[in-house]
Amino acid sequence: MPDVVFVEADGNEFRVEVASGTTARDAAVNSSVPGIDGDCGGVCACATCHVHVDPKWIDIVGTAAPGSVEAGLIQFAEGNTDASRLACQVTITPELNGLVLHIPKGQH
Repeated sequence: MPDVVFVEADGNEFRVEVASGTTARDAAVNSSVPGIDGDCGGVCACATCHVHVDPKWIDIVGTAAPGSVEAGLIQFAEGNTDASRLACQVTITPELNGLVLHIPKGQH
C-alpha cells in the first residue's frame, strides 16, 4: 500500500499507509491527521481538506483544472497557492507512494 506524508505548518509529519483508490482526504480523516477536516464528507463542497502539494510531486499530482468546482473552492481557501489542491480530489495510486502534502495553518 502507498504511503502519504502529511506535513503540518510547524513541520510535524504524519505518515499514513493508504489503500490505492482512497482519496488523500479520506486517508487523513480516517487516520486522525490534524488540520484536515473534510467537513463536506469528501464531495468537493467545502475546501476544509485544502493541502499544498509538495513541489517534488506537483507535476505528478497535477493542479486543479481551471474552471472546475475544485478550482473555484480553492480560490477562497486561506493561503491558497499554485500548488493548492483539495485532498478529496487527490486519489492515491501506487505511483503516488511517498506523496508529500503540506497542511495550511488553517482551513477556515
